Amino acid sequence: MIIRLLFILSLLFPIAAAAGVLVKSGQGRVVRVVDGDTLFLDDGVQVRLVGIQAPKLPLGRRNFKTWPLAGEAKQVLETLTLGRQVTLSYGGQRLDRYGRALAHLYRDDGLWIQERLLHMGLARVYSFRDNRAMVPEMLAAEQTARAAKLGIWGHQWYRIWQQENLPAGFEGFQLIEGIVLNSALVRGRIYLNFGQDWRQDFTITVQPRDRRLFDRAGFDYQGLAGHRVRVRGWLKHYNGPSIEASHPEQIEILD
Repeated sequence: MIIRLLFILSLLFPIAAAAGVLVKSGQGRVVRVVDGDTLFLDDGVQVRLVGIQAPKLPLGRRNFKTWPLAGEAKQVLETLTLGRQVTLSYGGQRLDRYGRALAHLYRDDGLWIQERLLHMGLARVYSFRDNRAMVPEMLAAEQTARAAKLGIWGHQWYRIWQQENLPAGFEGFQLIEGIVLNSALVRGRIYLNFGQDWRQDFTITVQPRDRRLFDRAGFDYQGLAGHRVRVRGWLKHYNGPSIEASHPEQIEILD
């Protein structure tokens, strides 16, 4: 009940932080690591390392297959944090629906844990519309590991898909690249189309409620025709494969 109440309060009264600005709030000693991006502190607080997604372990979920390098990611996070004093810093929403702290984690010697995991190729950038601080810095760290084919970037399971090569029925959290053919604004929703047949080809969509974030960022969707972009998010199928972008940091313009 307490966790649920804290979650509701965090939604009603989120702690504001400008992009790239973090607010320090809380410290503790790491006593247990759950997986490559989740751990417990000595005061009982469970921390989800915000802004990244490490390879996943089943953690009791039925029929869930371990992602490649999940064990390695957990071991590295244990090496980096177990028994160490850490500081929690926030750049947006502070709690998720499970009551976990959504924090950037800094070790007592100043090491930023998210950045180190990304540099080692043991996580991908995974941001949300209400938690976008430090994304440019994290993308830069991810790019360094990807260029060197470190960790997950040397494994086919985590490859970046070209939109024209997407397998039929393929889903999940993916990074996808392609050249935008055209764009459209229909009933307030943005569509970035990557093929002639919008019922079959890959599309990026932006809901009307999310357009304000894109507008404030100066996102020129009408000028993207002919440009190569990379989008990250949950690939789903509705009139063909698509990813819904809720914030501009999901879309990287590559040229």
